Amino acid sequence: MRDFFQRTVNCPHCGTDTDLIIDGSQGSQEYFEDCSACCNPIHVVITRNELLDKIQVSVDADDEQIF
Repeated sequence: MRDFFQRTVNCPHCGTDTDLIIDGSQGSQEYFEDCSACCNPIHVVITRNELLDKIQVSVDADDEQIF
């Protein structure tokens, strides 16, 4: 599995393509990264499935989270 790779995602606030550098070596993670166009925070969730040898990346707006 590649632990470091680049993924282009759409900002959930303005729709602009934003490049993320994904570090899958740390396992599953959750963090915020600012959009390069509108500067709003993007909630990034990285889920690593070692059995299937896959990394899933999902993004949403900071106000769309369910607690």
